[in-house]
Order: sequence, then C-alpha cells, then structure tokens
Amino acid sequence: MIALQDVWKRFPGGPVVAQGINAVFPGGQATALLGGNGAGKSSLLAMIAGGLRPDAGRVLRSGAVSWPVGFAGAFHPDLTGAQNTRFVARVYGVDSDGLLGFVQQVSGLADAMRQPVRRYSSGMRARLGFAISMGVPFDMYLVDEVTAVGDAAFRRETAEMLKARLGQAGAIVVSHAPAQLRAVCTAGAVLENGRLRMFEDLDEAIAVYERGARVSA
Repeated sequence: MIALQDVWKRFPGGPVVAQGINAVFPGGQATALLGGNGAGKSSLLAMIAGGLRPDAGRVLRSGAVSWPVGFAGAFHPDLTGAQNTRFVARVYGVDSDGLLGFVQQVSGLADAMRQPVRRYSSGMRARLGFAISMGVPFDMYLVDEVTAVGDAAFRRETAEMLKARLGQAGAIVVSHAPAQLRAVCTAGAVLENGRLRMFEDLDEAIAVYERGARVSA
C-alpha cells in the first residue's frame, strides 16, 4: 500500500506537481496514473519511490516498492547491462546469476548486455529496467510508460508479465494508451494542476482524463 498525506511539490520556476495530495493506492491493485504531458506523473512516481522528496507532506510505503520502471536514470552508464544487473541483485539480495539469466531472456538485449549502458538507446534502457524489475520481487510496481517501448511483440510480453506479477502485487502504471491500461489496471487516478483524483473504476478515470485533454487542446 502507498499513502500520500498532504503532499506538496513544486519545482522552482516550473509547474506545481502536487498541491496537498491525499490518496491511497491499495496493495494488490493496479491503478492507472493519467495526466497530460508535463502534469507531473513521473515526478509523482519518483516521490512514491523515494527518489524525489516532496516539499511538504509524507509518503508512506507498506512493503517493497520498485523504482519507476521505464526510467533508467539510476543505471551506471559506464557499466554494462550485465554489470548493472548484478549490482541491482546485490542491492536487493537476490541471486545475481539467476537475475542475469532472467534479464537476458526477458529484455531481448542479447549481446548488448555486454555493452556499456551509455551506448543504449532509451528503448534499450527501458527494456533493461523492465526486465530487472520483473526479476526482483516487489509488493508494489511503479511503471512509467514502459508498455509503449519496443515492438508489438515486446509490448504484449510486458503486459502479460505485468498481469502475472499483479497476481501477487500491486502497481501504479503510467501510460497514454487506454488499451494497454485496460489490459493490466482496474482503477485509475487523474493528475491535473497538482490535484489527484482517485477512481475505483478505470473507465471513469479514462473518461475524465480524455474530457480534460479535449478541453485543454
């Protein structure tokens, strides 16, 4: 479970990301996080993960929470994909050989696993981040646009693997593709002007988001 208690965040000279947000993301449930470009969805995920501090308020976490899958900024650019994978295994206390084998199979990066991550495209980084996160057991997965990466086959694989993981865990999923969200999520949240509205019904959340997008267009 993730609980946001009166969370505020604004970047200097930039938009307000959070204005006194109070919300609960239940464990064992996949919630879609919707919002326009620049609304602050990735920043909100970063605060939930603990990589970004709110200006005020608290983020309470129950259980193990993943990093934002799809955002691979934490990888060391001079280490190879394989070395980064082994490093994560040590940090989270999982078998490094087992995780490496899993990542090689799921990511499809093949020989690129022996190359420095600085040579990776954004799509390759997202594949690596997704595969590593799926190989480490978490109670809550944070997924940031990863289902938009790669070809149709890889997108199907990510959706199927997320659905399998969500049999035992929850997730907060950011995507602009309603079909992909419907494949893995049951509830929704809409972030707009620093306010977060929670919906138990995913279709209602998508309808509210799409109405707002048409008004602002």
